[in-house]
Amino acid sequence: MSKIKISLYLLAAFFGFAGVMHFVNPLLFVRAVPSYLPWPMALVLISGFFEILGALGVLWPRTRKAAGYGLIALLIAVFPANLNMALHHELFSDIPLYVLWLRLPLQLFLIYWVKRAAC
Repeated sequence: MSKIKISLYLLAAFFGFAGVMHFVNPLLFVRAVPSYLPWPMALVLISGFFEILGALGVLWPRTRKAAGYGLIALLIAVFPANLNMALHHELFSDIPLYVLWLRLPLQLFLIYWVKRAAC
């Protein structure tokens, strides 16, 4: 199996798992939504749906590129939630502070990974 194929399967598993978790434990994600955004539960469920859709989309050659760009857009769209978590770490005392801050550069790595593997 090629490195690209392995990368795509890992990418799909990562985003698929993350998307499912939006439905399994939505309140964790709702807490991350910045207060200035309306309808936090809807935003969490919509982003979870699109993570799952993107995960499935990268597995098929015909939809891979569109799914990849969709996942990149999603990663950019959820960046404010990750920043909000780091800035308001008292709301996430169950998560170590360094993990909350490491999530920010992780977004850049994920964008690079998606671009490299799917676009």
